Amino acid sequence: MTARIISGTETAKLVRERIAQDVVKLREAHGITPGLVTILVGNNPASVSYVTGKQKTARDLGFYSVQDDQPEDISEDDLVWLVEHYNKDPRVHGILVQLPLPSHISETRVLNAIDPDKDVDGLHPMNLGRLMIGQARFYPCTPYGIRELLSIAGIETKGAEVVVVGRSNLVGKPISMMLVQKEAGANATVTMCHTATRDLGEHTKKADILIVAAGRAKAITADMVKDGAVVIDVGVNRIGVTAEGKAKLCGDVDFEAVKEKASVITPVPGGVGPMTITMLMQNTLKAAQLAVKG
Repeated sequence: MTARIISGTETAKLVRERIAQDVVKLREAHGITPGLVTILVGNNPASVSYVTGKQKTARDLGFYSVQDDQPEDISEDDLVWLVEHYNKDPRVHGILVQLPLPSHISETRVLNAIDPDKDVDGLHPMNLGRLMIGQARFYPCTPYGIRELLSIAGIETKGAEVVVVGRSNLVGKPISMMLVQKEAGANATVTMCHTATRDLGEHTKKADILIVAAGRAKAITADMVKDGAVVIDVGVNRIGVTAEGKAKLCGDVDFEAVKEKASVITPVPGGVGPMTITMLMQNTLKAAQLAVKG
């Protein structure tokens, strides 16, 4: 058996088409265009690449978009002031501060300064708290992308044994909370594993759906996966350079081996990654729609 490969690239196209249509409807009905500002501090190459991709997608979807570049030595107070400035700007419905920030700036203070109603990354404590009690306004983008991939691919989560490898605030914790909720696209039995888990393979082999965000290349091998499992690989690891000088990437799953055992699998690249930016756009659209309702 060779697994069906879920293309995040193709799924993202479908979701973006829906978003673009909703942007037109919002503009025609209420004269409002979703607005997204991305704040980049310094010139970290990876961060520059991520922000460039986000802004291009926003423009392609017809958003009002602002890229605000700040120097590496901006003070924490000045960065917080900038966030508060955009909190008050009615043209801006979503604020994203690209991480990581320089060491002299508290990421917690800056992220907490974002108006929860404009927190389209879904990382403000208020929005994470809403998520936990089943009243989410904005889901964190990568977990949101995972849930959309599962839904659009027709993967049943109700009653499924889901194992999440990784407990980060960005992926592991929120996707676990999302999939355990008593609602459509969730209602699963969820086990969260991490670096202190004893005999990781004993847990992963029980998974109907295995979500891996371990941050370690090829950490999940074929012998750790149940026959017919759905495998979602969140990891992106640089393992070398291609002959063309581009970064060679792999996931946290040994793709070539595991695809012969799983029923469904996501590739790296082209799996979860494209969905993360897409769900950022979905959150920004929702923020604009909520602003109309007041």
